[in-house]
Amino acid sequence: MPSTPHRALRGFLALCTAAGLASVAAPTASAAPGTGPTAVVTMGDSYISGEAGRWLGNSLTNSGSRNGTDRAWTGSAYDPSRVYGATAGGCHRSDTAEVKSAGPVASSLINLACSGATTENVIRASQGGQAYKGEAPQADQLAAVAASNDVELIALSIGGNDLGFADIIATCAKDYIVWYSYCHDDQQAEVDAKIDGVMADVGRSVDEIRAVMTAAGYASSDYRIVLQSYPSPIPRAAENRYAESGWARTNTGGCPFWNADSTWARDSLVPQLANRLKGVAAAKGVQFMDLRDALQGREVCAKASKQVTSTVPASATTSEWARWIDSQSTQGLVQESMHPNAYGQQALGRCLALVHARPTGNHSCKNTAGAGASGMYLTAG
Repeated sequence: MPSTPHRALRGFLALCTAAGLASVAAPTASAAPGTGPTAVVTMGDSYISGEAGRWLGNSLTNSGSRNGTDRAWTGSAYDPSRVYGATAGGCHRSDTAEVKSAGPVASSLINLACSGATTENVIRASQGGQAYKGEAPQADQLAAVAASNDVELIALSIGGNDLGFADIIATCAKDYIVWYSYCHDDQQAEVDAKIDGVMADVGRSVDEIRAVMTAAGYASSDYRIVLQSYPSPIPRAAENRYAESGWARTNTGGCPFWNADSTWARDSLVPQLANRLKGVAAAKGVQFMDLRDALQGREVCAKASKQVTSTVPASATTSEWARWIDSQSTQGLVQESMHPNAYGQQALGRCLALVHARPTGNHSCKNTAGAGASGMYLTAG
């Protein structure tokens, strides 16, 4: 009978107590690592911190709520802290950031990522990592989180800033607006020269996360690491709703790129980075979430999406899911450009929730045309 050993144990303890031997009872256990509320943690750069979460689509209207796209509008002024909280002007952790949009996947949804971060901002200070925007390296922050929570999953987005994503975008936009020349040829050469070193640093970031969790007493089976890739914020040339000639892509669409450069970014650069990150995940034995197609048809200037106007309201089903390049700098900060906006982040949050429910395997996350975040789905890969 299952209860017999329990009765025997109670009898033994009673006998010990009667004999004045209560001190032989099992000592009180100290708090074990991994106790506390369950937690999902995100680490890395702007694509997971929540940069551009201020925006619900893109609108040419520069006043007021900008046709409902600007979530920082108070009714009389603009207050980015309504979206980014205390990190406004810094790490830009938005209220719609990936982990915050994942739903009830854990008791605690913790965002350690920081806009602009590189791999050196993930690595512990004791291992040469660097503080960033007034905060300790993210792995050092993770140590405190791991000690007070039961961490189930850590999602990492890193490597884009090491590779120089922002510089690539700026160069390609300048080549369209100013120099009338292509960027993809020289930028591809620079990417090829850097990417091996960047991938090594991404791998080291994964190792650092593992080292922190091991030091906190976690076994490798107690938690998961999910390394994710980047979605493309711009469409391939054939899917751009604005002609290559003229100024519509610059002044109206906010996507100032030549056809050849757009297609290169969408079909070469983003896949190249995704494939290399998948290789790192395989080498380090962690899960991989491929986001290369997550914004398909929802990119800035995509034919399948629309700008927000006074007669076309902001909508997750019709609006763009990425922040445009505001060439006149009349709306918000330039650093928000080319990042998933609030709609995009809600979609990526759904991707994270779906992967959270899949404890093994690599997965690609894609959207369903005409649907919001609930239409995100996984395919093997």
